[in-house]
This record gives sequence, C-alpha cells and structure tokens, in this order.
Amino acid sequence: MDLRNEILTTLEKDSRISPSELAVRLGVDEATIVNETAALEKEGIICGYLTLINWEKTSDELVTALIEVKVTPQRGNGFDSIAQRIYRFDEVRAVYLMSGGFDFTVIVEGKTMREAALFVSEKLSTLESVISTATHFVLKRYKDHGVIFEEQKKDERIRITP
Repeated sequence: MDLRNEILTTLEKDSRISPSELAVRLGVDEATIVNETAALEKEGIICGYLTLINWEKTSDELVTALIEVKVTPQRGNGFDSIAQRIYRFDEVRAVYLMSGGFDFTVIVEGKTMREAALFVSEKLSTLESVISTATHFVLKRYKDHGVIFEEQKKDERIRITP
C-alpha cells in the first residue's frame, strides 16, 4: 500500500491521531505526513474530519430517517442538480445516488419523527422532480462507520452439566 493510502486508511479509523504519531506508525518523518495530509485536503480527497456520536447515550437523542426517493432526471443535468437541491436542506446529512428500485437515498436527522416526516412532506416531496418517497426510521444503530456501538454482552451464568 502506498503512503497516501496508508495515511487515508489510518485517518479514516482515527482522525484524532497526531501527525507525529502517524509518522511513527507509518515509519516516515512528521513533515512528510503534514505535507501529504495538506495535499490530500487541497485535492479534496480528505473532505473533513468527523466525530461519531452515540446519541442514544446522551439526553439529546436524534431521529434518523433513510428516505428512498424516485425522481425524474433533468435533461442535460441528469441527477446532479436534483441532488444539489436536496443536499442544501439543513436537515439532510447525506445523499447517495443509488442503483435499483429508487434513485436517491437521503439521510435526514431531526429531533422527532414528526420533524423528519414534515421535512419529507413539506420540503422533499414538493420538489418538482420528485416522483415518490419511502421513509424508513432507524430504530437502533449497532455499527456505524466501522464502529460497533454496543458489544454483545457475555453470558456470565454458570454452566451446569448433567
């Protein structure tokens, strides 16, 4: 694996790693790490640094909805201009162009199911190109971005054999 891919793979797993620690881990000098990371950011390969939060363990739970959206592509722009209109809404966390039975998966976060539903009915479904939507609410996250949220509890009962 080349250095750039090693940097990307490591940062994707732990964006808080310091350049000096990353340099030691990859066996290069710190200046090389700093320069390569800056170049990756400038090229738009590294798009941001995120913190993954388990909102269920806080007092501020959020509702996440995955919305399947069917649209009519626009002549000359295809899906891009529709996606741009959708991702500009504050409620939208992600938009993916999909293959299969629908065109986009839109991920929305809100404080309540009603708030997410109102987004769909008042903003998303009213867009001219949108043909239909199907909303699915996330009930529990087990794993997200490679992070397991709750390890399976071990059975600590004493086994009795006959």
